[in-house]
Amino acid sequence: MTSNLSTTLLFSISSSMEEVQQCTLLSIKTGGCSEDCSYCPQSSRYDTGVKGQKLMTKDAVMQAAQKAKEAGSTRFCMGAAWRDTIGRKTNFNQILEYVKDIRDMGMEVCCTLGMLEKHQAIELKKAGLTAYNHNLDTSREFYSKIITTRSYDERLETLKHVREAGINVCSGGIIGLGEAEEDRVGLLHTLATLPTHPESVPINALLAVKGTPLQDQKPVEIWEMIRMIATARIVMPKAMVRLSAGRVRFSMPEQALCFLAGANSIFTGEKLLTTPNNDFDADQLMFKVLGLTPKAPSFHEGEANVSEAESCQEAVSHSG
Repeated sequence: MTSNLSTTLLFSISSSMEEVQQCTLLSIKTGGCSEDCSYCPQSSRYDTGVKGQKLMTKDAVMQAAQKAKEAGSTRFCMGAAWRDTIGRKTNFNQILEYVKDIRDMGMEVCCTLGMLEKHQAIELKKAGLTAYNHNLDTSREFYSKIITTRSYDERLETLKHVREAGINVCSGGIIGLGEAEEDRVGLLHTLATLPTHPESVPINALLAVKGTPLQDQKPVEIWEMIRMIATARIVMPKAMVRLSAGRVRFSMPEQALCFLAGANSIFTGEKLLTTPNNDFDADQLMFKVLGLTPKAPSFHEGEANVSEAESCQEAVSHSG
């Protein structure tokens, strides 16, 4: 993907994505993760200064959700640094309550809790979860160079459980891991050839964290981000393409180019899990200067699969 191609992509897509959704991502269980994701400061294998913490209390989570809503976010995402949710019944049940209460606030609700079993996806759907995030991170070919504690097929299996439960799929990846351009194409090809396109595709630029194996990776250039966003927009035209981690490094004009390329969502708030993010005032100024309109929450996507999810739940109940 050359610079000339990125310019062609930019102007072929440029349909003035004026409506942009603001999302907030909160780490509700930070650090102490057993996985070896090379980019992640929350892994217990690396000395990054991030300490393992317990699951946040309901009051703390609800306060954060209310603050996010007041700041303009219409989607609230909760992340837990777990490989999977197996054997975490108490914490999982607490999260189901968080989902219900945040949905009652009139916000979209997303979770990223690691791998899910089928029945857990159904429980999240019944609680009112809008979307489940489970990134593929990179291409199948490059994946083993970044992570060895969870297979690519395990990630795809979780996406299958989420889809079958009637929950919207949120899945994207990270650029700047040391991958080749072919790996970026491979990631987007995998996402675009799923039985149904993800409703949400986060595009992250690596923020290298000291203490991780990727601490010396060079920063992602804006044109790399634009090419990735534009290509995602072309191959998954109806998806929400989310300008995610790494946005803090890009100026307002550079972010404007990302919106022109097809991004129609950002994450707001002081942090994205444990990494820095753009502050609220800067984002409000950007919306004003660029003439962006905040996108309202949407709850209709994926509702057609509710009956299927309920049927699955009934089958699980009878078999149990």
